[in-house]
Amino acid sequence: MLRINNITTENLGEGCITDNPRPRFSFKLNSDKAETTLKSASVSVNEWTTETTQQISVRYAGEDLEPFTAYTVKVEAFDNHGEKAHAETTFQTGKLGQEWKAKWISDPTYTFKEKKNSPRPLTFRKKITVEKEVRKAWIASTAVGIYDLYWNDKKIGADYFMPGFTDYKHQLQYQVYDVTDQLADSGCLEAVVAGGWAVGAFTYKRKNRIYADKQAFLAEVHIVYEDGSTDVIGTDETWDVTTDGRYRMAEFYNGEVYDASLDRSTMNWKKASLEDSGLRPRLLAHYGAPVRANERLSPISCTLTPSGSLLYDFGQNFAGVVDAVIKGTKGQVITFRHAEILQEGELYTSLLRSAKAEAVYTCSEGEQTYSPRMTYMGFRYVEVIGIEVSDIQLTALVLHSDMEKNGDFQCSDPRLNQLQSNIVWGAKSNFMDIPTDCPQRDERMGWTGDIAVFSNTACYNFNMSCFLDKWLMDVKSEQRRGGAIPETIPHIPMFGKLESMFPVAIAYWGDSCILVPWAEYMARGDIEVLRNMYPVMKKYLKACKFWAEFLSVGKQRRIWKVSFHYGDWCAPEGEYKDWIKRGKWTATACLMNSSKIVSQVAEILNLEDERDYYQKLSEETATAYLDVFTDRMGKLHEEFQTAYVLPIYYDIFQGNEKKAAVDNLVKLVRENNYSIGTGFPGTPYILFTLADNGYAEDAYKMLLNEACPSWLYEVKAGATTIWERWDGIEEDGRAKEGDMISFNHYASGAVGDFLYRRVVGIEPLEAGYKRFQVKPLIGGELFWASGEVDTPYGLIFVNWELEDQKFRIDLIVPVGTTCELALPDHSLKTIGSGRYSFQVEISDND
Repeated sequence: MLRINNITTENLGEGCITDNPRPRFSFKLNSDKAETTLKSASVSVNEWTTETTQQISVRYAGEDLEPFTAYTVKVEAFDNHGEKAHAETTFQTGKLGQEWKAKWISDPTYTFKEKKNSPRPLTFRKKITVEKEVRKAWIASTAVGIYDLYWNDKKIGADYFMPGFTDYKHQLQYQVYDVTDQLADSGCLEAVVAGGWAVGAFTYKRKNRIYADKQAFLAEVHIVYEDGSTDVIGTDETWDVTTDGRYRMAEFYNGEVYDASLDRSTMNWKKASLEDSGLRPRLLAHYGAPVRANERLSPISCTLTPSGSLLYDFGQNFAGVVDAVIKGTKGQVITFRHAEILQEGELYTSLLRSAKAEAVYTCSEGEQTYSPRMTYMGFRYVEVIGIEVSDIQLTALVLHSDMEKNGDFQCSDPRLNQLQSNIVWGAKSNFMDIPTDCPQRDERMGWTGDIAVFSNTACYNFNMSCFLDKWLMDVKSEQRRGGAIPETIPHIPMFGKLESMFPVAIAYWGDSCILVPWAEYMARGDIEVLRNMYPVMKKYLKACKFWAEFLSVGKQRRIWKVSFHYGDWCAPEGEYKDWIKRGKWTATACLMNSSKIVSQVAEILNLEDERDYYQKLSEETATAYLDVFTDRMGKLHEEFQTAYVLPIYYDIFQGNEKKAAVDNLVKLVRENNYSIGTGFPGTPYILFTLADNGYAEDAYKMLLNEACPSWLYEVKAGATTIWERWDGIEEDGRAKEGDMISFNHYASGAVGDFLYRRVVGIEPLEAGYKRFQVKPLIGGELFWASGEVDTPYGLIFVNWELEDQKFRIDLIVPVGTTCELALPDHSLKTIGSGRYSFQVEISDND
């Protein structure tokens, strides 16, 4: 029987609200018959129908859609067995460019001029009288800052930190909340607006008022009555505002101060005034993945610190907030302090740098609940001061962008299972509306280098479509006139006027504009991400080429050594200056690889001349790398792991030179006792470089190594996330000292790509897994491994077992895809959709 499931609009299921006038639809098929493929399908919306053989990104091309209207998507599919299926879903439109009747408002008297601090949150209110029966009501709202909505003191919606972090100069999201039930009766609508990223202290330099001098709020309440009449109540000078609300302080770094004892009748309300922040962004219905509370954790222990405070251990490092049920007395002050690790039984907070990472709550009388709304922390441990253990029940809410789980990995080695868990938790902790670097200290910025190297792994573990599409829109708008991509997106200049006046292209960090959309395209199969980003890629490579050629001649014109690079960032040996000095090796290899990818993109987009141009640039750069950095016999003049890994993995080395280069890398790895020696650029690829070139057991020895530096050293030390520095905790259990020590930094978790693509063996050969390979890599004394990936066509599942030289594999191939199965006895099979089991005997030579 053929079935249609998971119809999406703009990569979202039910509940999608979009301002895209030409939305895209995708769907999955399921069948109990093997070798099933889609023969044809019809997709219908709003009297428009199209016939297609595609399941991914079928674009609407009918009559113009109306604002704030619900539409039904109907899909009918026919397969190659003569069966058919039908399914429907709905989506809604937003304003679709309709002019706002509301006006931006703020507090007319509040001024904020303090440096390195955040403004007091503003509270806005509007009393709304409902005199007729309501058929439907909704609120469209946004803010300069971050905001929450309340109707008669009850929270509206489940989102945190709305409207999200975007490049406020170019685009700003607005949210749409259905309030039909709430507006059945009269009441009071309130909005609390904190400084957030726009006005509050942000970046490790604690800059504030980055985008505006103070918060502002914009909202429309739309009411449709049963008699057909309508009302739109927009923000204007009739709304009230106060700085005397219960939120006394809120920012991402220092935390939150909330006073529940405050008598609301004493608040000093005044009339709001119209506000012009100077920003003119496009206002778009929320298109990213909203931050929500996705899990609840209970503490695994509650003890007393040596200083006598309550100490809760949640057993997992994560990003989120506490959630407390409290028996308190009016005026009682409770302080919640957060940290990732302990030293001598106390919170170790010096690694937070200037961030206080605390929540201060003043109680009302009796039983009450408290959970911060205007901040979040990265933590495992919470110290609670000001209450007895018998008077508080403490849990924690895990916050991250609302992304569907996309994959899973398990194997016979529990250490690798913990590593997989660390990778996933590190990603969740840092996918907080944007891809941050860390969730705990005074940073939490959108560093482009981290997501550039991690994007493949991210796309295995999560459906990243909405999250990355949103972020890439900012990458596109933040691109500099000369083509450079800032190292943080959305970008806040941190190095003075020179940075803005003379922006330079930075390898890997800037290459996020190529590596991230390419990873998303291969995972999801939607060509739109390439169409959208291709002009950015071209412009960026033009900048890279300019800097490589600057003041250079001959082969040196393809050696990218001029301008700043992070080089072998976070390599185990050396410090910042040492990593940066390796920039010419990493940047040149990066230029070659990115040119090759853009050549492939041009081919996909049917741009043959441009394909040839970028292929030639890639080949010239590869030749230059070999001529300048090697003896042309596979040996580098200056040897370090990353300098071999990149040209081997990117196929810069060829033939006998490649074989010699691999042997030289293996020598370095063995001399280093299989400890990792790569920084950001090389870490995602080193195991592939070994395993794919005849040294699978060396790859496994590095993967399974427990000595520092290694992934399993972190696991052995009790890590529950990925660390920024391989030696963040010393052998004696003490934290390494320094100003750049994070225990929740996901970049080197890029090894997860190897777990999926080699240990389990699932790898796309065509975008979206239309055609994919299953080729498990046996080794490391593993005797089983299991993995799954939920592709745009459906679930791929693989489970293999090895016992007494007998290898058995079970797999599921989704409808509409083809699997190239490579078994350890070197036999090959091409199979279509269905469930399969195969068994072969293997010898020691296999």
